[in-house]
Amino acid sequence: MPDFTIETTYHRPVFRRRTYAAESLEAACRAAVEDDNWDIAEKDFDSSGEVNITGVWEGVHSAYTGPSIPVPSQFDEAVQRRAHHFEILLGLLKIFFDDAHAARPPSPDWLARSAWEIARGEAILGNAPDPDEPVDPPKANHILARLQEDQVRNAIAAVPEVDDSFGGLSPAAVTDDDIHAACLTVATTMDVSDVVGNAEFQAALAAIRAAHQRLQSA
Repeated sequence: MPDFTIETTYHRPVFRRRTYAAESLEAACRAAVEDDNWDIAEKDFDSSGEVNITGVWEGVHSAYTGPSIPVPSQFDEAVQRRAHHFEILLGLLKIFFDDAHAARPPSPDWLARSAWEIARGEAILGNAPDPDEPVDPPKANHILARLQEDQVRNAIAAVPEVDDSFGGLSPAAVTDDDIHAACLTVATTMDVSDVVGNAEFQAALAAIRAAHQRLQSA
């Protein structure tokens, strides 16, 4: 059975209470942060942090005598686990934002990674170990159509030509805020279930035809 030298750490808050005269709350906070005089500091024994692992070495009494072994992230201090995970989730959000902006469906690889990181984030919030197995990713969704505000603007220019019930209203009188509010209303109230259902049925037929042709040619 191998031996491991483990370095464990916990943090104990040190605090001070001092009054600062300043023109604003922000200025007072900045003065307190930049104040390097800690002569009146006190230790908060009741608010010590949890024990976490800060170093691992293989062997007996081998701390800092050789290469260290990477510590599994679930044994980091909770605040460090959250900070590191925030960077990961921010990166994933940027990728999905770019995909959505370009009307691209997210790739299955990133969906799988996201499912795993979501489960890991829930474990971090629950102060639990990381999941042992990756979570199965959700099935891919495919975008049938997008309601684009610039295209709505183009359509507005054509409406007076076929409908004179608006009393000669100029298309220029319709503001971007009008278009945005209208798009939100249509997107949240319009029933497209029949269109989606028909698309699903057509996709099912296409999948069946493809499978039939594949089996016939095998």
